[in-house]
Amino acid sequence: MAIKQVDVSDKPMVRREAVARGFIKLRPETVKRIRENKVEKGDPLQVARLGGINAVKFTPMLLPLCHQLKIDNVLIETRLMDDGVEVVARVKACERTGVEMEALTAVSIALLNIWDIVKAYEKDERGQYPETEITGIKVLEKLKEA
Repeated sequence: MAIKQVDVSDKPMVRREAVARGFIKLRPETVKRIRENKVEKGDPLQVARLGGINAVKFTPMLLPLCHQLKIDNVLIETRLMDDGVEVVARVKACERTGVEMEALTAVSIALLNIWDIVKAYEKDERGQYPETEITGIKVLEKLKEA
C-alpha cells in the first residue's frame, strides 16, 4: 500500500480547535531552582512556551502526512507543580482538517525544551536521568464548528 496524504480538498473550511497536555517529572531540587529563577540557561517555562509555539509551525515538516495549515492562534500554558511541569497547548485554525497533531507536537516540544534547559540538574552521579520522565501526552479536547 502506498503512503499518501489524505485529500481534504472537498471538505469545508470550518473553525477547529484542539487542546493537548503533557507532564515532565522533575526532581524537587530542580523545581525549586525554577521557582527561585536560578536556572543557568534561563526560564525553562518561557523557553517551553516559545518552543511550543514554534513547534506548531513546523508540524508538517516533522509529520510528513500532515497538511500545511494556516494557524490562527496558539496558546501554551505551563504550570509549575511540586513534582514537575504540566504543559497545555491550545491550537486554533479555520481549516479543512483538524489541529490535534499540532497541539500534540507543541506539547511534546515544549516538554523537551524544559528537559533541555534543566538537564544539568536532573542528572545523577553517573550522568543518567533516573527521575526525569515525560508522561501523559494526550489530546484533551477537539472541537469542530460548522
